[in-house]
Amino acid sequence: MTLIEITLPEFDVDLDIRYATDNNFTKAPIYKRDVCYLNPEAAEKLRKSIELAASMGLRLKLFDGFRPTEAVQMLWDHTPDPLYLSHPSNGSPHARGAAIDLTLLNDAGEELEMGTGFDDMTVLSHHGALGISAEAQVNRAMLLGLMSAAGWDFYQNEWWHYQLFRPRRYPTLSDGAARTQMM
Repeated sequence: MTLIEITLPEFDVDLDIRYATDNNFTKAPIYKRDVCYLNPEAAEKLRKSIELAASMGLRLKLFDGFRPTEAVQMLWDHTPDPLYLSHPSNGSPHARGAAIDLTLLNDAGEELEMGTGFDDMTVLSHHGALGISAEAQVNRAMLLGLMSAAGWDFYQNEWWHYQLFRPRRYPTLSDGAARTQMM
């Protein structure tokens, strides 16, 4: 399977690929390159998500997409928590190019308040979590609504994570198999 690189201007999004920096829960870069890839079906759904967000005066900011199996293993080795990370033997939707982590930006390019940051591994990051502001609840519902309308499934424990329905239809890919040169 050939992955599609998510680049401007073809995809009108902001990229903040956290695992290419130390601004992630491991506090160290996982990827060697600041790039985002998706499989073709996910890339098409992303296009629809971009259109829906734009119709509301918003943009998408992507934190992660395809995650090579080597990265899945590294993240699991750092924090083996099945509530927030896929066990490597299960085959993460990210390793299939079938998942994306993202948030919404307003017309000034500022992130909307979501109650927690990306990769906050607490119950406050769950959909429907109490204890976050009404503004954050509304913004999460807006993100959930537009992503669902674009054809994505969601993960209950992470407001930022969306994936294709039935992602196991696609194989997991190593960095070498995907030819992404991320690791």
